Amino acid sequence: MNAIVALCHFCELHGPRTLFCTEVLHAPLPQGAGSRDGPGRGEHAEEEEGGIQMSSRLRAHSPAEGASAESSSPGPKKSDMCEGCRSLAAGHPGYISHDKETSIKYVSHQHPNHPQLFSIVRQACVRSLSCEVFEAEQFGCPQRAQRMNTAFTPFLHQRNGNAARSLTSLTNDDSLWACLHTSFAWLLKACGSRLTEKLLEGAPTEDTLVQMEQLADLEEESESWGSSEAGEEEKEGAEGREPTKCPADSSLLSDCGNWQPRKLSVFKSLRHMRQVLGAPSFRTLAWHVLMGNQVIWKSRDADLVHSAFEVLRTMLPVGCVRVIPYSSQYEEAYRCNFLGLGPHVQIPPHVLASEFAVVVEVHTAARSSLQPAGCEDEPSLSKHEFVVTSGSAVAADRAGPTILSKVEAALTNQNLSVDVVDQCLVCLKEEWMNKVKVLFKFTKVDSRPKEDTQKLLSILGASEEDNVKLLKFWMTGLSKTYKSHLLSTVRSPMASEPRS
Repeated sequence: MNAIVALCHFCELHGPRTLFCTEVLHAPLPQGAGSRDGPGRGEHAEEEEGGIQMSSRLRAHSPAEGASAESSSPGPKKSDMCEGCRSLAAGHPGYISHDKETSIKYVSHQHPNHPQLFSIVRQACVRSLSCEVFEAEQFGCPQRAQRMNTAFTPFLHQRNGNAARSLTSLTNDDSLWACLHTSFAWLLKACGSRLTEKLLEGAPTEDTLVQMEQLADLEEESESWGSSEAGEEEKEGAEGREPTKCPADSSLLSDCGNWQPRKLSVFKSLRHMRQVLGAPSFRTLAWHVLMGNQVIWKSRDADLVHSAFEVLRTMLPVGCVRVIPYSSQYEEAYRCNFLGLGPHVQIPPHVLASEFAVVVEVHTAARSSLQPAGCEDEPSLSKHEFVVTSGSAVAADRAGPTILSKVEAALTNQNLSVDVVDQCLVCLKEEWMNKVKVLFKFTKVDSRPKEDTQKLLSILGASEEDNVKLLKFWMTGLSKTYKSHLLSTVRSPMASEPRS
């Protein structure tokens, strides 16, 4: 989060003035600052405030009111300032703190050095201190920023008709500005840890919207777990029993939508998995993944199963992925379309015979010769053999969904690197998600007849049976934001007006 915290004051002689401000610097210090930022130039002390550790040292370059920078500074001249509207003494180097965790610098001085920032802070100062009614206000800037000010009760700066007094004199605290710098830096740090900025080029994709919704749901669930744990702790204190903790059931990961794969990557990419499984087995597996059928992996190695799901889930929109990474019992298809099981877990017979499920069994290889070609550099995979079975085998001559043919073409093209293949996959998913959006609007919102729907599918190039099934499955991955936007648009009075 980029922000500036400023302390402003209305001087009886010079009007609104900025006394002190702290800003965030993500880039290196201004030119010439780094060369003079050494132990010989300023104090260096380790500080900790509110759990935030920062290394504070004196600023290397002079602030706006410094004598050496008076001619080029955007701030007011020294002659236009009195003791009441000056914070740091002339030539004072200011303050800077280095955040060890993020390498962000918090710089404090009387005025921002950048002319544009100085203008924004100056305008905020004038607008907040040049009115008679003092209320907390928030108003926008032309620079697409937000200003928020809070005015305090004015206090006397003069005593017995003498000259204006400084704030350090009024508070009788010589370390006032250093304390304010620490407090302002902590405030910016705390806000930055909770508020993040995202730069979106164009409209957000469906995956982005779904991820944002899942993150919001996860935060709400975390808060509910926290409140329930607090209640259990109170109950435990009264009855002497252990508090109930959050269940460790792996299925909660899929419900939260925030499953995080293991760090260990056995399968490096889709291309690598295709080499390991072989082209026919991989095609069968990919077909079931794209169509939304349940994909079951049975293995002793949980890391291998995690890695497989990490790779396979890249073929689907985020909203279509429901994972139970490793379970001690079979879970129904409505709960997950990716299910990891131990080798001795029994799968119901009707699932094994179903055309809507595929099972990948990982066995210990009897000989190293069973290792597929092209994987000689993978000793961990040389110990395994993979058997892919399904109640409905995918015929070799079956076309399958169009996106499957394009994915296979990208994987077999050795001129394309793995990164390029990943980007091709992103583009293919976005292309077909756009078709899903059109179909959803056409059938679910407008309620068009089947004849019109068939014509639409022909126009979209998705009239084949497998393509239709894929579109219907991917429709379940649309974000709530998109669906609610369409429904609210249709139900609005403007949408119901006849077209001219």
